[in-house]
Amino acid sequence: MDKKVIDISNGVEKAIPACCLKARAAVPESDAKCHSTVVSGWFSTGKTLSEKAEKPLYYNNPMWPGEAHSIKVEKILFKERSKYQEVLVFESSSYGKVLVLDGILQLTERDECAYQEMIAHLPLCSIKSPKNVLVVGGGDGGVLREVSRHASVEHIDICEIDEMVIDVSKKFFPELYVGFSDPRVKLHVGDAVEFMKNAPEGKYDAIIVDSSDPVGPAIELVEKPFFETMARTLRPGGVLCNMAESMWLHTHLIEDMISVCRESFKGSVHYAWTSVPTYPSGVIGFLICTKEGPSVDFLNPVNPIEKIKGALEHQRELKFYNSEVHKAAFALPTFVKRAVPSLNDSAAT
Repeated sequence: MDKKVIDISNGVEKAIPACCLKARAAVPESDAKCHSTVVSGWFSTGKTLSEKAEKPLYYNNPMWPGEAHSIKVEKILFKERSKYQEVLVFESSSYGKVLVLDGILQLTERDECAYQEMIAHLPLCSIKSPKNVLVVGGGDGGVLREVSRHASVEHIDICEIDEMVIDVSKKFFPELYVGFSDPRVKLHVGDAVEFMKNAPEGKYDAIIVDSSDPVGPAIELVEKPFFETMARTLRPGGVLCNMAESMWLHTHLIEDMISVCRESFKGSVHYAWTSVPTYPSGVIGFLICTKEGPSVDFLNPVNPIEKIKGALEHQRELKFYNSEVHKAAFALPTFVKRAVPSLNDSAAT
């Protein structure tokens, strides 16, 4: 039987299923610090290391208690701590080079296309002629690479807090870092929360939040004030695409984020998902919503990438996204509709 905990946020009591307790944790266990843990030649996603134990004692990250996904390590290429997190790059035996931040796998060369292409093209192919785009996070450059395929885009702001991530991508992941080479890109190194506070009202046609999981410094990026600030900086009918965890693991977090987005954006709110083999549970989700204004039909792309001149040959051919995959991303399993009741509301369909 699932363990129950009472959540009294917003003055409402509700039971939190055990599968979602990990999403409520802002920090790992009190006596543990996140480290990129490589043991006997294997990296295990999201493990943390207790420094108080007499001998090394490993926990799973609170986002995914009771499970781990291991990848064979051929060679550690880089390991250093920035001002914000530990950065690890290693060569794997089956997924190419791998980027890990504070023990949490961010991307691999083999399957990064599924995440980068979907988080960028789900919103940008849903609106006509996007011109101004903001990327929050995304310091590896992959989302920039995909946004750059859209010829209508005139300006791309990116706000990344950790400059070491950018430098590491330049050295070890040139096929992603190439996104920074586009002359339309303007880099802002700093806190996205502060950046958004100073952004002009109604500036952006689309905002793409490629943040890390909501633990540690990224916790503010899933809270209501940040969503309200993003809504302010979107034009009427502008769109947001926000990384929204796994439907297999974090239904409570997804429900909370949908509720916040409904209040902040006043337009339609949807949940879409894609397959990324090296992420916990093998899938990752996206919250896609629009600010009140001109309606947006996310389920039927009006700006199909296949018809954008030069898009398929920009930097490299698309590997994952197409219009058929776009439409399919919004088809949700029955258990998700039951676990996240707000997805059945008229505003989300």
